[in-house]
Amino acid sequence: MKINFSRQNIYLLVMTILLLVFVLVFSFTVLIPNGKEYRVKRAELKKENLVLKQLSDFSIEKEVMLQKLQSDNLHVIKAFATEFNAQRFEKQHKSFFSSLTILKMSKAEDEETFSVYEVNTTSEISSPKSFYNFLDAVNKSDWIIAVNFPINFKREGEMISSSFTMKVYNNKESNATK
Repeated sequence: MKINFSRQNIYLLVMTILLLVFVLVFSFTVLIPNGKEYRVKRAELKKENLVLKQLSDFSIEKEVMLQKLQSDNLHVIKAFATEFNAQRFEKQHKSFFSSLTILKMSKAEDEETFSVYEVNTTSEISSPKSFYNFLDAVNKSDWIIAVNFPINFKREGEMISSSFTMKVYNNKESNATK
């Protein structure tokens, strides 16, 4: 029995064997070694993506918290940027007292960002209630102000005189730009 192969079939068989050898050589020299490296890099990428997602979630959470704090404390943020004006302060708060005077005191070294003012007031009242209303108004004012103790009250007939010092926060950066 004689097997009769045509020339085309022989060429096709030779080409198939060469292609198979090429695929096997290529697989064992390039794909398999790079496949191990690929799996290692894929595992590293998954870890990095997980860390990136966690950091992204953390960043979004902090951004939401920042937005909430900014909206809750908008008045305070604006107050830090507002420069103190003693005449405007007197005009706004003179209604609480018969007389209101503000004197700027010299700055101490530890009060670099604060200006210290001495405030003297006189009121025609029988109790210091208007003074406490004044303190509430100061808390709602356009500046960051701390009233320092002691607050001295002195009764003179139907008048109550008070004197105290207050620290006014002055933002050096905003004052330098104005």
